[in-house]
Amino acid sequence: MQINFTGLRALVTGAGKGIGRDTVKALQDSGANVVAVSRTKEDLVSLSKERPGIETVCVDLENWEATEHALGNIGPVDLLVNNAAILLIEPFLEVSKEAFDRTIHANLRSVIHLSQIVARGLIARGVPGSIVNVSSIVSRAAIQGLTCYSSTKGAMDMLTKVMALELGPHQIRVNTVNPTVVLTPMGKKVSDNPEFVKAMKKRTPLGKFAEVEDVVHSILFLLSDKSAMINGSGIMVDGGYLAS
Repeated sequence: MQINFTGLRALVTGAGKGIGRDTVKALQDSGANVVAVSRTKEDLVSLSKERPGIETVCVDLENWEATEHALGNIGPVDLLVNNAAILLIEPFLEVSKEAFDRTIHANLRSVIHLSQIVARGLIARGVPGSIVNVSSIVSRAAIQGLTCYSSTKGAMDMLTKVMALELGPHQIRVNTVNPTVVLTPMGKKVSDNPEFVKAMKKRTPLGKFAEVEDVVHSILFLLSDKSAMINGSGIMVDGGYLAS
């Protein structure tokens, strides 16, 4: 199945590492002009050297005003991947105000803000678009220590449905990908515990975690016209974890 984004402009957040970085590369390989957004300048510099032609923007999406300044006039964007997120591990009884606020701002509020910017631009231009929000299986299955992260991903799934409902009449589709553990720098925060890894894989019918490319392929599918009638839905990239 060939996917071609020639002539389209895509914006990817959390583009410095892991899923975001590989999504940027895959979009460029598929013909898109890509804007890579990260708060880590060093990651963007190395990405630019690896992939000339990619436009980079360094901004902390937790900061609403800085985001508006950096991306408020980003220009035409046809495809948006809201991938940026933070994961702070704390037992429920030890969750702090600071951790909760940071996670909400980074994982959820930034998605609303950036999606507003992109959707308004699409509507003003009168063209269709596609938005993919990178969620997680923890939006649907509880895992200890992930109170803040899980809460934002659960909220993201419902936010996606509301966005799909309100933006659909403008031919803007909004969907999620919900991966299991992926061994990115973030994923390794929860996979360093051997007992956790054993339990997760035991419950997963395929008996393994996801590779980055598994998630990237699902993102590209949802961004493309190959998924033209998929709106307000999610692809569970979980090896069957939620089926067991």
